[in-house]
Amino acid sequence: MFKISIILPTYNVEQYIARAIESCINQTFKDIEIIVVDDCGNDNSINIAKEYSKKDKRIKIIHNEKNLGLLRARYEGVKVANSPYIMFLDPDDYLELNACEECIKILDEQDEVDLVFFNAIVESNVISYKKFDFNSGFYSKKEFVKKIIANKNLYWTMWGKLIRKKLYLEAFASLRLEKDVKINMAEDVLLYYPMLSQAQKIAYMNCNLYHYVPNNNSICNTKNEVLVKNNIQELQLVLNYLRQNYILNKYCSVLYVLIKYLLYIQIYKIKRTKLMVTLLAKINILTLKILFKYKKFLKQC
Repeated sequence: MFKISIILPTYNVEQYIARAIESCINQTFKDIEIIVVDDCGNDNSINIAKEYSKKDKRIKIIHNEKNLGLLRARYEGVKVANSPYIMFLDPDDYLELNACEECIKILDEQDEVDLVFFNAIVESNVISYKKFDFNSGFYSKKEFVKKIIANKNLYWTMWGKLIRKKLYLEAFASLRLEKDVKINMAEDVLLYYPMLSQAQKIAYMNCNLYHYVPNNNSICNTKNEVLVKNNIQELQLVLNYLRQNYILNKYCSVLYVLIKYLLYIQIYKIKRTKLMVTLLAKINILTLKILFKYKKFLKQC
Protein backbone atom coordinates (compact mmCIF):
# COMPACT_ATOMS: atom_id res chain seq x y z
CA MET A 1 0.00 0.00 0.00
CA PHE A 2 1.21 3.49 -0.85
CA LYS A 3 1.19 6.32 1.71
CA ILE A 4 -0.31 9.02 -0.56
CA SER A 5 -2.37 8.90 -3.75
CA ILE A 6 -2.18 11.99 -5.96
CA ILE A 7 -5.29 12.29 -8.13
CA LEU A 8 -5.37 14.26 -11.39
CA PRO A 9 -8.87 14.71 -12.88
CA THR A 10 -8.00 15.18 -16.55
CA TYR A 11 -9.98 16.95 -19.26
CA ASN A 12 -8.38 18.77 -22.23
CA VAL A 13 -5.13 19.84 -20.57
CA GLU A 14 -2.56 18.62 -23.08
CA GLN A 15 -0.54 21.85 -22.75
CA TYR A 16 0.00 21.35 -19.03
CA ILE A 17 -0.32 17.71 -18.01
CA ALA A 18 3.33 16.76 -18.58
CA ARG A 19 4.45 19.40 -16.07
CA ALA A 20 1.86 18.20 -13.55
CA ILE A 21 2.84 14.54 -13.87
CA GLU A 22 6.55 15.33 -13.64
CA SER A 23 5.94 17.26 -10.43
CA CYS A 24 4.44 14.03 -9.07
CA ILE A 25 6.95 11.45 -10.27
CA ASN A 26 9.85 13.61 -9.08
CA GLN A 27 8.54 13.98 -5.53
CA THR A 28 11.29 13.54 -2.95
CA PHE A 29 8.97 11.17 -1.07
CA LYS A 30 8.61 8.16 -3.38
CA ASP A 31 5.96 5.99 -1.70
CA ILE A 32 3.09 7.48 -3.70
CA GLU A 33 0.75 6.50 -6.49
CA ILE A 34 -0.41 8.83 -9.24
CA ILE A 35 -3.96 8.38 -10.51
CA VAL A 36 -4.89 10.09 -13.78
CA VAL A 37 -8.66 10.15 -14.33
CA ASP A 38 -9.66 10.36 -17.99
CA ASP A 39 -12.84 12.44 -18.02
CA CYS A 40 -13.40 11.99 -21.76
CA GLY A 41 -11.78 15.07 -23.24
CA ASN A 42 -10.95 15.32 -26.93
CA ASP A 43 -7.28 16.27 -26.92
CA ASN A 44 -4.00 14.41 -26.38
CA SER A 45 -3.89 14.61 -22.56
CA ILE A 46 -4.41 10.92 -21.84
CA ASN A 47 -1.96 9.78 -24.51
CA ILE A 48 0.68 11.94 -22.83
CA ALA A 49 -0.18 10.38 -19.47
CA LYS A 50 0.05 6.89 -20.98
CA GLU A 51 3.59 7.57 -22.17
CA TYR A 52 4.59 8.50 -18.63
CA SER A 53 2.84 5.40 -17.23
CA LYS A 54 5.05 3.17 -19.40
CA LYS A 55 8.10 4.54 -17.59
CA ASP A 56 6.69 4.77 -14.05
CA LYS A 57 4.56 1.93 -12.67
CA ARG A 58 3.20 4.18 -9.93
CA ILE A 59 1.01 5.90 -12.53
CA LYS A 60 -2.47 4.46 -12.90
CA ILE A 61 -4.89 5.68 -15.58
CA ILE A 62 -8.63 5.12 -15.21
CA HIS A 63 -11.20 5.93 -17.88
CA ASN A 64 -14.69 7.27 -17.25
CA GLU A 65 -17.35 5.96 -19.63
CA LYS A 66 -18.54 9.53 -20.18
CA ASN A 67 -17.71 13.04 -19.01
CA LEU A 68 -18.66 13.20 -15.33
CA GLY A 69 -17.44 16.68 -14.43
CA LEU A 70 -14.76 17.60 -11.92
CA LEU A 71 -16.61 16.56 -8.75
CA ARG A 72 -17.27 12.99 -9.83
CA ALA A 73 -14.02 12.60 -11.76
CA ARG A 74 -12.14 13.22 -8.52
CA TYR A 75 -14.42 10.79 -6.71
CA GLU A 76 -13.73 8.04 -9.27
CA GLY A 77 -10.03 8.54 -8.63
CA VAL A 78 -10.44 8.33 -4.87
CA LYS A 79 -12.41 5.08 -5.13
CA VAL A 80 -9.46 3.25 -6.69
CA ALA A 81 -6.79 4.88 -4.51
CA ASN A 82 -4.61 2.42 -2.57
CA SER A 83 -3.45 4.89 0.07
CA PRO A 84 -4.88 6.09 3.39
CA TYR A 85 -4.33 9.70 2.29
CA ILE A 86 -5.12 11.50 -0.95
CA MET A 87 -4.00 14.72 -2.57
CA PHE A 88 -5.69 16.42 -5.53
CA LEU A 89 -3.73 18.06 -8.32
CA ASP A 90 -5.47 19.84 -11.18
CA PRO A 91 -3.38 18.98 -14.28
CA ASP A 92 -2.87 22.62 -15.25
CA ASP A 93 -1.17 23.16 -11.87
CA TYR A 94 1.87 21.51 -10.31
CA LEU A 95 3.42 20.62 -6.95
CA GLU A 96 6.63 21.58 -5.24
CA LEU A 97 8.83 18.50 -5.28
CA ASN A 98 8.83 18.24 -1.48
CA ALA A 99 5.04 18.52 -1.08
CA CYS A 100 4.46 14.89 -0.13
CA GLU A 101 7.56 14.75 2.06
CA GLU A 102 6.41 17.74 4.11
CA CYS A 103 2.97 16.17 4.56
CA ILE A 104 4.49 12.88 5.69
CA LYS A 105 6.49 14.76 8.34
CA ILE A 106 3.18 15.99 9.77
CA LEU A 107 1.74 12.46 9.79
CA ASP A 108 4.88 11.13 11.48
CA GLU A 109 4.35 13.68 14.23
CA GLN A 110 0.61 13.03 14.67
CA ASP A 111 -0.82 10.15 12.66
CA GLU A 112 -4.43 10.85 13.66
CA VAL A 113 -4.56 14.00 11.52
CA ASP A 114 -7.50 14.06 9.08
CA LEU A 115 -6.61 17.16 7.03
CA VAL A 116 -3.29 18.87 6.33
CA PHE A 117 -3.56 22.35 4.81
CA PHE A 118 -0.68 24.10 3.03
CA ASN A 119 -0.25 27.23 0.93
CA ALA A 120 -0.55 27.74 -2.81
CA ILE A 121 1.37 30.09 -5.05
CA VAL A 122 -0.90 31.79 -7.58
CA GLU A 123 1.04 32.20 -10.82
CA SER A 124 -0.69 34.98 -12.73
CA ASN A 125 0.65 38.36 -13.89
CA VAL A 126 1.45 39.14 -10.28
CA ILE A 127 2.56 36.33 -7.98
CA SER A 128 0.29 36.03 -4.95
CA TYR A 129 -0.44 33.42 -2.31
CA LYS A 130 -3.40 31.49 -1.00
CA LYS A 131 -2.54 31.10 2.65
CA PHE A 132 -3.89 31.46 6.17
CA ASP A 133 -2.73 34.25 8.44
CA PHE A 134 -1.96 32.12 11.47
CA ASN A 135 0.80 29.84 12.69
CA SER A 136 1.63 26.34 11.58
CA GLY A 137 0.41 23.71 14.00
CA PHE A 138 -2.27 21.22 14.96
CA TYR A 139 -5.84 22.34 15.57
CA SER A 140 -9.16 20.88 16.55
CA LYS A 141 -11.98 21.40 14.09
CA LYS A 142 -13.50 24.13 16.26
CA GLU A 143 -10.20 25.98 16.66
CA PHE A 144 -9.41 25.82 12.96
CA VAL A 145 -12.76 27.10 11.73
CA LYS A 146 -12.69 29.90 14.31
CA LYS A 147 -9.26 31.01 13.09
CA ILE A 148 -10.35 30.95 9.45
CA ILE A 149 -13.30 33.23 10.15
CA ALA A 150 -11.26 35.56 12.37
CA ASN A 151 -8.62 35.99 9.67
CA LYS A 152 -11.16 36.53 6.86
CA ASN A 153 -8.83 34.66 4.55
CA LEU A 154 -10.47 31.44 3.47
CA TYR A 155 -10.41 29.37 0.35
CA TRP A 156 -12.40 26.24 -0.30
CA THR A 157 -10.37 24.32 -2.88
CA MET A 158 -9.83 20.57 -2.77
CA TRP A 159 -6.23 21.13 -3.79
CA GLY A 160 -3.70 22.58 -1.37
CA LYS A 161 -4.25 19.90 1.23
CA LEU A 162 -3.71 16.29 2.20
CA ILE A 163 -6.95 14.48 3.02
CA ARG A 164 -7.61 11.23 4.82
CA LYS A 165 -9.31 9.04 2.20
CA LYS A 166 -11.91 7.75 4.65
CA LEU A 167 -12.89 11.32 5.55
CA TYR A 168 -13.33 12.26 1.89
CA LEU A 169 -15.51 9.24 1.11
CA GLU A 170 -17.72 9.86 4.14
CA ALA A 171 -18.13 13.51 3.17
CA PHE A 172 -19.00 12.58 -0.41
CA ALA A 173 -21.57 10.01 0.75
CA SER A 174 -23.18 12.64 2.99
CA LEU A 175 -24.00 14.77 -0.07
CA ARG A 176 -26.45 12.15 -1.36
CA LEU A 177 -26.12 13.55 -4.86
CA GLU A 178 -28.12 12.06 -7.69
CA LYS A 179 -25.97 9.90 -9.94
CA ASP A 180 -26.33 12.06 -13.05
CA VAL A 181 -25.54 15.39 -11.34
CA LYS A 182 -22.46 16.89 -13.03
CA ILE A 183 -20.74 19.83 -11.31
CA ASN A 184 -17.64 21.77 -12.38
CA MET A 185 -18.27 25.18 -10.77
CA ALA A 186 -17.66 25.62 -7.02
CA GLU A 187 -17.81 21.84 -6.70
CA ASP A 188 -15.17 22.02 -3.97
CA VAL A 189 -17.57 23.78 -1.59
CA LEU A 190 -19.92 20.80 -1.54
CA LEU A 191 -17.20 18.64 -0.01
CA TYR A 192 -15.18 21.25 1.84
CA TYR A 193 -17.73 21.93 4.54
CA PRO A 194 -18.74 18.29 5.23
CA MET A 195 -15.05 17.39 5.50
CA LEU A 196 -14.42 20.18 7.99
CA SER A 197 -17.50 19.12 9.92
CA GLN A 198 -16.30 15.54 10.26
CA ALA A 199 -12.56 16.12 10.73
CA GLN A 200 -11.27 15.74 14.28
CA LYS A 201 -7.66 16.87 13.97
CA ILE A 202 -6.40 19.40 11.40
CA ALA A 203 -2.86 20.53 10.67
CA TYR A 204 -1.69 23.66 8.90
CA MET A 205 1.77 24.13 7.37
CA ASN A 206 2.78 27.64 6.40
CA CYS A 207 4.65 26.26 3.37
CA ASN A 208 4.16 27.06 -0.31
CA LEU A 209 3.75 23.60 -1.80
CA TYR A 210 1.16 23.99 -4.58
CA HIS A 211 1.37 26.09 -7.74
CA TYR A 212 -2.00 27.29 -8.98
CA VAL A 213 -1.83 28.42 -12.61
CA PRO A 214 -4.99 30.26 -13.78
CA ASN A 215 -6.18 28.78 -17.06
CA ASN A 216 -7.97 31.20 -19.39
CA ASN A 217 -9.53 28.25 -21.19
CA SER A 218 -11.01 26.71 -18.07
CA ILE A 219 -14.73 26.25 -17.55
CA CYS A 220 -15.01 28.99 -14.94
CA ASN A 221 -13.31 31.50 -17.27
CA THR A 222 -15.31 30.66 -20.37
CA LYS A 223 -17.44 33.26 -22.18
CA ASN A 224 -19.28 30.67 -24.27
CA GLU A 225 -22.93 31.41 -23.51
CA VAL A 226 -23.99 27.75 -23.33
CA LEU A 227 -21.18 26.92 -20.90
CA VAL A 228 -21.86 30.06 -18.87
CA LYS A 229 -25.50 29.02 -18.49
CA ASN A 230 -24.32 25.60 -17.30
CA ASN A 231 -22.01 27.31 -14.81
CA ILE A 232 -24.92 29.36 -13.49
CA GLN A 233 -27.07 26.26 -13.03
CA GLU A 234 -24.27 24.51 -11.17
CA LEU A 235 -23.66 27.49 -8.88
CA GLN A 236 -27.37 27.67 -8.11
CA LEU A 237 -27.30 23.98 -7.21
CA VAL A 238 -24.42 24.60 -4.80
CA LEU A 239 -26.23 27.60 -3.29
CA ASN A 240 -29.38 25.57 -2.77
CA TYR A 241 -27.41 22.80 -1.10
CA LEU A 242 -25.70 25.20 1.30
CA ARG A 243 -28.96 26.92 2.14
CA GLN A 244 -30.79 23.66 2.81
CA ASN A 245 -28.05 22.02 4.84
CA TYR A 246 -25.60 24.43 6.48
CA ILE A 247 -26.57 28.05 6.03
CA LEU A 248 -27.18 28.63 9.74
CA ASN A 249 -23.51 27.94 10.37
CA LYS A 250 -21.45 31.15 10.40
CA TYR A 251 -18.58 29.76 8.35
CA CYS A 252 -20.85 28.31 5.70
CA SER A 253 -22.74 31.60 5.54
CA VAL A 254 -19.52 33.22 4.38
CA LEU A 255 -19.09 30.57 1.70
CA TYR A 256 -22.70 31.14 0.67
CA VAL A 257 -21.99 34.82 0.09
CA LEU A 258 -18.86 34.07 -1.91
CA ILE A 259 -20.66 31.59 -4.14
CA LYS A 260 -23.24 34.27 -4.83
CA TYR A 261 -20.43 36.57 -5.91
CA LEU A 262 -19.17 33.94 -8.36
CA LEU A 263 -22.71 33.56 -9.63
CA TYR A 264 -22.86 37.28 -10.40
CA ILE A 265 -19.60 37.03 -12.34
CA GLN A 266 -21.04 34.29 -14.52
CA ILE A 267 -24.35 36.08 -15.09
CA TYR A 268 -22.66 39.29 -16.21
CA LYS A 269 -20.88 37.34 -18.95
CA ILE A 270 -24.25 36.95 -20.64
CA LYS A 271 -25.36 39.75 -22.90
CA ARG A 272 -28.07 41.97 -21.48
CA THR A 273 -30.95 39.74 -22.38
CA LYS A 274 -34.20 38.78 -20.74
CA LEU A 275 -32.42 35.70 -19.39
CA MET A 276 -29.84 37.83 -17.59
CA VAL A 277 -32.53 40.03 -16.02
CA THR A 278 -34.46 36.96 -14.90
CA LEU A 279 -31.42 35.34 -13.32
CA LEU A 280 -30.42 38.49 -11.47
CA ALA A 281 -33.94 38.85 -10.15
CA LYS A 282 -33.66 35.44 -8.51
CA ILE A 283 -30.63 36.39 -6.43
CA ASN A 284 -30.61 38.64 -3.39
CA ILE A 285 -28.37 41.69 -3.81
CA LEU A 286 -25.12 41.36 -1.87
CA THR A 287 -24.49 44.08 0.64
CA LEU A 288 -21.48 46.35 0.12
CA LYS A 289 -20.48 45.68 3.68
CA ILE A 290 -20.01 41.96 3.03
CA LEU A 291 -18.24 42.53 -0.27
CA PHE A 292 -15.83 44.97 1.34
CA LYS A 293 -15.20 42.67 4.29
CA TYR A 294 -14.13 39.82 2.02
CA LYS A 295 -12.61 41.90 -0.77
CA LYS A 296 -9.21 40.30 -0.40
CA PHE A 297 -10.61 36.82 -0.89
CA LEU A 298 -12.94 37.80 -3.71
CA LYS A 299 -10.00 39.01 -5.77
CA GLN A 300 -8.58 35.49 -5.63
CA CYS A 301 -11.74 33.81 -6.89
